[in-house]
Amino acid sequence: MQDGAYYALYSSYDRLNSETDYSAWADFFCAAFEKFGAKKISSVLDLGCGTGAMTFELRQRGFDMTAVDISCDMLSVARQRAAETGYEDILWLCQDMRSFELYGTVDAAVCCLDGINHLCGAKDLGKCLSLVHNYLEPDGLFLFDVNTPYKFRTFYGDNDYILEDEGVTCCWQNHYDSRRGVCDFYLSVFTRRSDGAWDRVDAVQRERCYTEKRLRGELARAGFEVLGFFGDYSFGAPKKDCERWYVIARAKK
Repeated sequence: MQDGAYYALYSSYDRLNSETDYSAWADFFCAAFEKFGAKKISSVLDLGCGTGAMTFELRQRGFDMTAVDISCDMLSVARQRAAETGYEDILWLCQDMRSFELYGTVDAAVCCLDGINHLCGAKDLGKCLSLVHNYLEPDGLFLFDVNTPYKFRTFYGDNDYILEDEGVTCCWQNHYDSRRGVCDFYLSVFTRRSDGAWDRVDAVQRERCYTEKRLRGELARAGFEVLGFFGDYSFGAPKKDCERWYVIARAKK
């Protein structure tokens, strides 16, 4: 995990992800809870919550929310929003996905926007999955997404991109090492100040490419039953050119 990289992005994170339809994604989670839940789900962990966009969507739908993120700056934005919106009962924890501790178990856990891909160390994924399993109720659900190998090869690769929104520009250069299955992102974020001048912050992020076989194996070793890999919010099977897998697993205890 790269807390320093998120420090560079926290103030502009939501604007750069403005096209993400969190409401539709939260509806998908709710549909999955109904479809696969062994019992009514009331408590949910949002792992790698960022500034809390999904946390708030699920809280608005009546779930008791716990949210974990490694970036204190991201959580500062989330807590401010919680105070403004009246959702001050959300528990925000500044912790690492590989070593987090909760105060009790939850009925379900979610991890959005390829948070799992940010687990780049050889044992990181196993550590995270073991902890999620530990804090889930028996038959609890874990729902997460990952960027697919197809996306790493084609969209990421060694391509360059520029993301722009009002008052913020992100220059994004990729380098994908297919042998190691790791992609490095070299970011330069420009944010316009109120006086018209621009601030620049540089950062490096990294993501690991996980195959379906590797994910299924790690989930099984952590005590999960894989319920499905999906390519969209309607539980459709992934296509060959699918850029994101939505994975649903059940904790067996």
